[in-house]
Amino acid sequence: MSTQGISRRERRRRRGWYQPHHATQKRLGGWRAGAAIAGLVTTSLVVSAFAVAGFTVANLTASLQTVELPGYEQPVMAGVGEWEGGFNVLIVGSDTRVGQGEQFGESDSELNDVNLLVHVSENHDHATVMSFPRDTLVDVPACEQADGSLSEPRELTPLNATWSIGGLPCVAATVEQLTGLDVGYAGVMTFTGVAQLSTAVGGVEVCVNEPIVDPWSGLDLPEAGWHTLEGGQALAFLRTRKGVGDGSDLARISSQQVYMSALVRTLQADGVLNDVTRLYGIAQVAAQNMVLSSSLGSLDVMVSMARALRNIPNENIVFIQFPVLDAPEGYSGKVIPDPTLSETVLAKIQTDEPYALAEGSGGRGSEDAPAEEGVDAEVPSASADEGQEPTDQTGEAQAPDTNEADTTEEESGGTGEETPADQSDGDTSSEDAEQESDQPVTQAEVLEGLVGQTADDVTCAVAN
Repeated sequence: MSTQGISRRERRRRRGWYQPHHATQKRLGGWRAGAAIAGLVTTSLVVSAFAVAGFTVANLTASLQTVELPGYEQPVMAGVGEWEGGFNVLIVGSDTRVGQGEQFGESDSELNDVNLLVHVSENHDHATVMSFPRDTLVDVPACEQADGSLSEPRELTPLNATWSIGGLPCVAATVEQLTGLDVGYAGVMTFTGVAQLSTAVGGVEVCVNEPIVDPWSGLDLPEAGWHTLEGGQALAFLRTRKGVGDGSDLARISSQQVYMSALVRTLQADGVLNDVTRLYGIAQVAAQNMVLSSSLGSLDVMVSMARALRNIPNENIVFIQFPVLDAPEGYSGKVIPDPTLSETVLAKIQTDEPYALAEGSGGRGSEDAPAEEGVDAEVPSASADEGQEPTDQTGEAQAPDTNEADTTEEESGGTGEETPADQSDGDTSSEDAEQESDQPVTQAEVLEGLVGQTADDVTCAVAN
């Protein structure tokens, strides 16, 4: 596997940027199977966005728990402004039971069983949320220990073991080395935090193709169809593995993507991002249940990130599974990166080149919702329909001419520059057609075999 991340990290040490990798947060818990999903969207789209409303949040900011990521300093921002360029945010779920309540049992382990990387493009026109299977065998770089020493680099180590090696910074360093993407922002969430956040947003409506009753996770959905989940049942839906698909972690990832896409649609349809009171409450819940990298510990940074996300349409928010293959003999139950497909999709993410999912790519734990039910449940895309006045996520009407032009130019590879003002005096259709014919049209390549769905896809979890 690539050693690019190690070299970059060595350069940071020599420049004096190196910070301790490990920080002990005894009050933090996690979950074994994916409850960080709700925290992912809430962190990026809600925790950040609430500040746009202009609240005084001194107490909230002071309550944030943070940990340093080596080589990444907190951006200096003079107030809330437009974020320049793209960014990557890692969301991790630890399976420690500390502080999570008796209902989750006891365990001495502390694994990062959920690992999600959010990438927002340079032009803020699309986003990718990549889920990494917990049993992926990876190379782990040297990580700072609690006593200040460095661990030995490791090979063919399960990804979910990196938390026990060096905490959140070690997970970030490993994912950075695996993907070649700079991971400058990260956060960790708990069992109880997910349950509380799902309640704070008013619940999320999800679909199951058949009844799912799973005593292992506590999920109890006795009927097929649509269910509004919040609190403990939302958490159980995200944790369940034996209840979906073929009972594997890969099936669970695709069922979690059912929830994630539904959550994005819910936030938009319910106007959560425009409701100041609810945003403030959600932000408080998130702050009380997450540990963030110090690079995310600034209100101005979080708000600016939210503003960068506000105009991405649902069809351009893509949830994918990091491509993997079965591990070789001797590594039963493990997977390894698919060298061809992972290299292809990572290259596109690194260069912000568009790509598309093939039909029926939802994976082992999801399927398209039935048409008769999907019609009622489907939420309109963030992009405006023809004949309707488009609005942004602040609820303010956008200028149709400007936004329409921007969209057309982005899709056709245009420069975004305005044409002379006097063109409006005459018929410009022929000129426009001639200009468009000169512009190369970038077609999104369909990546066969890539598992995932967009936030615009209405899907159901598949019962085991």
